[in-house]
Amino acid sequence: MNKFLLHSDVQAFINANLNTDLPRLVLKGSPFKELKIQELAEQIVSKSRCRQKLPSWYATEGIYYPKAINIEQSSSEITARYKSGLVRGNKMADLSGGFGVDSYYFSKRFNWVTHCEIDAELSAIVAHNFQVFGLTNVHCLPVDGISFVQTSTEPFDWLYIDPSRRSDMKGKVFLLEDCVPNVVRHLDLLLSKTKHLMIKLSPMLDLHSAVNSLEFVREIHVVAHLNEVKELLIIIEKGFAGPLNIKAVNFIKNQMDHFEAALPSSASSNYSFPKSYLYEPNAAILKAGLFNEVSNQLKVFKLHVNSHLYTSDTLVSFPGRRFMILASFKYNPKEIKKNFHVKKANITTRNFHETVAQIRTRTGIKEGGMDYLFFTTDPDGQALVIHCKKV
Repeated sequence: MNKFLLHSDVQAFINANLNTDLPRLVLKGSPFKELKIQELAEQIVSKSRCRQKLPSWYATEGIYYPKAINIEQSSSEITARYKSGLVRGNKMADLSGGFGVDSYYFSKRFNWVTHCEIDAELSAIVAHNFQVFGLTNVHCLPVDGISFVQTSTEPFDWLYIDPSRRSDMKGKVFLLEDCVPNVVRHLDLLLSKTKHLMIKLSPMLDLHSAVNSLEFVREIHVVAHLNEVKELLIIIEKGFAGPLNIKAVNFIKNQMDHFEAALPSSASSNYSFPKSYLYEPNAAILKAGLFNEVSNQLKVFKLHVNSHLYTSDTLVSFPGRRFMILASFKYNPKEIKKNFHVKKANITTRNFHETVAQIRTRTGIKEGGMDYLFFTTDPDGQALVIHCKKV
């Protein structure tokens, strides 16, 4: 850490240049003899990335920002706040602390939190920022989380770990066993120090493969924000042998869509041609694979086994987008181009043989407007177009 970055005149310079053309600013060089322009640029870039993702950090004076990659890899405040609502106790340890966003919110649910971060500089930055926030119940250690657990002699109410999704050998990985650290290999060690373990996974990972490689899985949480899956959470309770519960949540502004089911499930879908309303599940539902459970619990019909679109005669509350169906008809590009009166629409494809770009080229329908067109497949396996208005 370069403490000169925290001087009031330097902080004023950083704040004044958050929207400045950065390459041009770098060419001018640093106005402070104690600082390189690259150090200033790094603070500007990292703070700018916190504007939406970490508004509490962005709005607080005296925050020291790490490299932009650390901001990119950190939880958002929305997802960290959600995670903290799932846990509570006296002591917990965050074994892959990073920029400390999760630890900050865990500190509101525990009397004592240990933040482990092997990068000594990042650990020092987090410790400084927690001091700025006035946190007194978080202890930052510049250590590897697994090594910390191996040498610790005390039990914890909860352990939390966010294994890295990158490997020097494989690049991006899709199996939990290929992450660093290997939670599957260290599971017995972790459960020797706690009864409760939360694992954060990348949306890229194969969720069902991860669950099958672990023991005592109590819950799965698929967490999305603005219909983009951000995190997969696995909660383990030592000795748990009950049914697995999976929850799909999607945060949109100040609202949260929520849907859950117990697995394994015997639910099956009912199928129908389009009725009065059409439903498109959110990204969390799709990632969780709760297609039959949605049909069964909400009493809606699927259009096709692979379409993942639903319909009903009466409007129901639904974890995703809802539409009123104006018309539905077989897909015929020439007829659409000749007779369909809507020349501008929002197009979505689900289980369809052409891309959106191909459809626009073949039909001449431009992007935008208030009309929605779903190109999909009906229960008989025929190409279908559904014309809707958003409810």
